Amino acid sequence: MTSRIEKDSMGEMSVPADAYWSASTARAVANFQISGERLPADFIKAVAIIKMAAAKANIQLGVLDKKTGEAIVKASKEVIDEKWDNQFPVDIFQTGSGTSTNMNVNEVIANRSCEILGGNKGDKGLCHPNDHVNKGQSSNDIIPSAIFISVIIKTHQLLLPALEKLHLSLQKKEKQFKDIIKIGRTHLMDAVPVTLGQEFSGYARQIDLSIKRIKDAGSYLLEIPLGGTALGTGLNTHQDFAMIAIKEISAFTDHRFRQSNNLFEAIASKDGALFFSGALNTLAATLMKISNDLRLLSSGPRCGINEISLPSLQPGSSIMPGKVNPVIPETVIQVAADVMGNNNSINIAVGSSLLDLNVMMPLIAYKLLRSIDLLANASTHLSEKCIDGIEANEDRCRQLVEWSMALVTPLALKIGYDKASEIAYEAHKRGKTVKEITKEKNILTDKELDDILDPKSMI
Repeated sequence: MTSRIEKDSMGEMSVPADAYWSASTARAVANFQISGERLPADFIKAVAIIKMAAAKANIQLGVLDKKTGEAIVKASKEVIDEKWDNQFPVDIFQTGSGTSTNMNVNEVIANRSCEILGGNKGDKGLCHPNDHVNKGQSSNDIIPSAIFISVIIKTHQLLLPALEKLHLSLQKKEKQFKDIIKIGRTHLMDAVPVTLGQEFSGYARQIDLSIKRIKDAGSYLLEIPLGGTALGTGLNTHQDFAMIAIKEISAFTDHRFRQSNNLFEAIASKDGALFFSGALNTLAATLMKISNDLRLLSSGPRCGINEISLPSLQPGSSIMPGKVNPVIPETVIQVAADVMGNNNSINIAVGSSLLDLNVMMPLIAYKLLRSIDLLANASTHLSEKCIDGIEANEDRCRQLVEWSMALVTPLALKIGYDKASEIAYEAHKRGKTVKEITKEKNILTDKELDDILDPKSMI
């Protein structure tokens, strides 16, 4: 492989001849061979969006040559369009400010700009990664801004549409099952009757609330610390830089970003990221609860609850012929567990902000974007491959209602709690229904008994 020599403030480095990155990236690749994992393309695109907006702002402010700036804008758009996705080799686990990734993007855009300007890679006289591409910026304000921008874009493009689809699927089942009476359960024990539709209405509401929480938490991510540079003081940047650049970012992304009210808070802490992760964590718990319920309600088919049937997607056993498992709910449960783990990592990362800068930002970026991907894909699978195909086993629901001892509950209003309890225990002991035992005791007329024990009157 042919190579070229690039220089930075620490000296010379050999880089592949066809690489658009330079010495700083080469050092990072050598220093951080940890996981083999890279920061997501969504994050790199967000950094490039900032570089594009910064170049436009600096041109307007007269602090960057127009020709150079326009080349940076064009090169940045190529990165945003994922033309150079193979040019970002830095490991997730790197310097905690994300400086290595910021410089990786700076170098790729600078070298591509050199070509656009008619020169060769590495000609810093044409376009310099620090003096031109990074002008008016610091990794300390670029990386947190890119975290929030990438999370907002991906949430609106991927996660919220998936959740809206899941919500609609659950609402359809709520309507489809509205007249099917079944037995409710608390503590996994028989409780009073409920409709299957009412149960699904609870699931639909959980997703609806998750959507609201995510939107609310996302509103805090619209504040970005661009313009604060190293610590929040705005050193080495024009006083109007942030206003113009953020306006450009908002126009490009169609999201109304604004500068953080307090740049010192925004650079030193990442509480907004943790708050948003908390909303994702709540969604994960919601999806886990719904998926576990679907597993229980469909258990069997002969020796379990079996009130609903899930779509059969694949053989469930390599040894037991005919066995079919609830594979989609099981998949979603695993996703939920992973997202909960990501939230714990973000919790630690945010709590580890020391003094004037959080130094676990690459991890925060990776975990947030990873959770969004997982939750969006899991929600889509749950709606399309599971919820949409659920069928109610009406005969089974009816049978379990008639057999349940919980039907004794409305009897307590007529005959008292103690007598009703005696009937329930006797029904269980003798293997008979509550109605049969009550009728034997001649406590009520047949009509009274029919009216009181009518499941429809209990829902």
